[in-house]
Amino acid sequence: MYFYVDESGNTGLELFDPNQPTLYYGVLRSHRDLDVVAAPLLTELRRELGVERIHANELGVGRLTPIADRLARFSRKHDLQFSLLKVAKPDHAVITFFDQVFDSGLNKAVSWHHYFTPLRYPLLFKVAHLFDEGLAKDAWKARRELNSARAAEMLVKLCKELLTRVDELPDARSRELVSGALKWAAANPFEISYGVGNHDTALQISPNLIGFQQVLQTIALQSSRRKRKVYRITVDRQNEFNGAQGELASWYEKLRGHKADMGPGMPSFDYSWMPKVPPTFTPGDASGGLEIVDVTLWIAKRLQEDKPLSPELENLFWTQARLGWTDQVSLAGIDERWRHLVNLPEPEKPLPAELQAHFDRLERERQSVVAAL
Repeated sequence: MYFYVDESGNTGLELFDPNQPTLYYGVLRSHRDLDVVAAPLLTELRRELGVERIHANELGVGRLTPIADRLARFSRKHDLQFSLLKVAKPDHAVITFFDQVFDSGLNKAVSWHHYFTPLRYPLLFKVAHLFDEGLAKDAWKARRELNSARAAEMLVKLCKELLTRVDELPDARSRELVSGALKWAAANPFEISYGVGNHDTALQISPNLIGFQQVLQTIALQSSRRKRKVYRITVDRQNEFNGAQGELASWYEKLRGHKADMGPGMPSFDYSWMPKVPPTFTPGDASGGLEIVDVTLWIAKRLQEDKPLSPELENLFWTQARLGWTDQVSLAGIDERWRHLVNLPEPEKPLPAELQAHFDRLERERQSVVAAL
């Protein structure tokens, strides 16, 4: 299998550009090397369009429409499959805050089961409710801070501001849990290690790397489902993040053969089919596969943003995407995935005595930590 990866909406570590609130990754799967098999068709189309390479953003709907049917026929013949992955950048700032400040391994006022079980998701939404855009920007600025002392100072200020809003939460239990965690973080900011420390670490928490995790997981899952080897992953060259993307791919390759569980009721991770081959970072004008995925991702983004498209271009998109996958890192995506939690029935029987005693002990420890602040 061959994969071609392009991205759109890249603003680097800037999350709050109103014109590009979402980072998109497009992943195109082929059973053959598109740089070879698509070459005759792309040569013909380039000549017809009078361009050296096909770039959708430059050609637009009007000039792409006449070539869409031929690309669709080629896609059907070669069973091309397109997947769309997204990161909602403003949401990422809030999710990153929660993942760092409410991690029970760092924050002693957060019990283990409130972070490493599905209980984390209702708690995340309670915390997210306290944020407006200004506080989300403050949280992201502090998260990116390289100086640990300044990051700690910014975190304390942020937690204190959030504490003034906790009364907005509708239930007493949420107010208790959230306020306790925020008070502990404000009193122990260096334990939270909120800043990144260096530029390389900042890249690792960028939307580009979060989205690229989805890319690698999507490739591994498709390889696993079809029991097919990954021969090459061609990624559009983009110098700022390619080094960090290559490092991430190397980490994942080293995890091949391992399985991991986050906790009871949480997703399991199977790294058995993580690709062995490292990504090949290639200029967009040096790969036929990247030319094709550029067009499909451009169409996908216009569909997402309700911008006009011709029927021919929509048909090209669905020819590739009909059996493709989609995923997103966003509060809306988390809500969609875990909304069923609110409809779970009440337990018919009490917890086993041993398990109840365990949770009672954790709660007493949490209350003791908060009381000591």
